[in-house]
Amino acid sequence: MSAPVQGARRIVVKVGSTLVTNEGRGVDAVAIGDWCRQLARLAEQGVEPLVVSSGAIAEGMKRLGWTTRPSALHELQAAAAVGQMGLAQMYETRLRELGVASAQVLLTHADLADRERYLNARTTLMTLLQHRVLPVINENDTVVNDEIKFGDNDTLGALVANLIDADALVILTDQRGLYTADPRKDASAVLLSEVVAGDEKLEQMAGGTGSGLGKGGMLTKVLAAKRAARSGASTVIAYGREPDVLLRLAAGESIGTALIAQTAKRAARKQWMADQLQLRGRVRVDAGAARALREGGRSLLPVGVRAVDGDFRRGEVVAICDASGSELARGLANYAASETRLLMGRPSADIESLLGYEAEPELVHRDNLVLS
Repeated sequence: MSAPVQGARRIVVKVGSTLVTNEGRGVDAVAIGDWCRQLARLAEQGVEPLVVSSGAIAEGMKRLGWTTRPSALHELQAAAAVGQMGLAQMYETRLRELGVASAQVLLTHADLADRERYLNARTTLMTLLQHRVLPVINENDTVVNDEIKFGDNDTLGALVANLIDADALVILTDQRGLYTADPRKDASAVLLSEVVAGDEKLEQMAGGTGSGLGKGGMLTKVLAAKRAARSGASTVIAYGREPDVLLRLAAGESIGTALIAQTAKRAARKQWMADQLQLRGRVRVDAGAARALREGGRSLLPVGVRAVDGDFRRGEVVAICDASGSELARGLANYAASETRLLMGRPSADIESLLGYEAEPELVHRDNLVLS
């Protein structure tokens, strides 16, 4: 029996609308306080937790006196704007009482599709974690359009897990986990304790929709686990009101359904870098940089670059070649081609004076680089 949360250094916890708002009756202060207590305990144990919290639209509906989720885009956006105030305040208050600093981060799926915005989001979240700040993440429902209609925070949780190289994704829901059939309709349905993430049979089992408050159902959770598994993160789907659910999962207890990733995190990231991204340009490096990359597992610094080809933007994939033009590696560039031309051959200490800012000291960080 696997225990995907036990020993995990970085965990994304997604909490659904029905749980957060106590089935639409408004933000559940007691429940959020209890999850925050567990998150604070995990942080004390050296874990880096992040929260993806639904509930803004449901809380806004309650504050506006609406009993049925609207279908009009402008009404959904208005509800999100109203509800986001109470949701963020509740998390901030409860975490502050526990001595944990927090930050609100609003994302759209477009932020994670665009490479430059992806890199900016990653850098922000990693900096918050470095400073022991717990990010509370939600979709920016006040400005998106089709993301509200087609998006869901299960998917956002998986995208965040991939974004920050999380070890595990925990989806807290109002169900005990994944069953062989819908337990609300089939009394013979059996809870599955462990399955393989991405198994196509799971999608057939999940079927159906969720509550009227959110957009997700069990199927979106199964698909989210499949997405998270691509970067090596396993997922647990568990009942959010199970006592000390996060702490018990971290201690290795089997709760809910574990959807196990079959690819190691490092291998998955290398496969993503090597096979799934188009190259936008290339940089040629000197012998010293080539040796550092090939033999030392080092990052690529601007000082080792001798030529730049193409017109890539920050966050796009470039090939790293030796003096003869043979590809050594590929990776995500921290600077655009025009900026890299200004930086090549210069030490990292000169970046700010040359560009007016410094995003990173490396042109390509080793975490975003794969040898060819």
